[in-house]
Amino acid sequence: MGHGGAATRGARAGLLQIGQVAERTGLSLRTIRFYEENCLVIPTARSDGGFRLYSDGDVARLEVIKRMKPLGFALEEMQQLLTLLADLDSGTGDREALTDRLRMFHEAVTARVSALREQLTVAEGFADTLAGHLHRAR
Repeated sequence: MGHGGAATRGARAGLLQIGQVAERTGLSLRTIRFYEENCLVIPTARSDGGFRLYSDGDVARLEVIKRMKPLGFALEEMQQLLTLLADLDSGTGDREALTDRLRMFHEAVTARVSALREQLTVAEGFADTLAGHLHRAR
């Protein structure tokens, strides 16, 4: 094997294969591929054999998506937030406008978390009601 192969391996040494990413994030291979198909997370590289290779940044993007999913965000909203976070990290664009957009996402997340808390309270009350029925049925 020539030096090119060793250099390629060295550049890819810190990258993870899709199975490792799935294990690290708790997402299925199918889910990770779905997010790739929808351009939310594109693998940083491919191995010589065509396997997807992900960077720590790619894994971080998947973690953001994973946290947005239960809050009911649409794929387009996920993409918007991922782009916004990348722009903030890179220092590109109007920082004040980016911060305002981030504030809007934060408010949306906070509202959705509150709604989930209310749903959980109702569900817990229902579970308690059923437990009472079970107790009386004995």
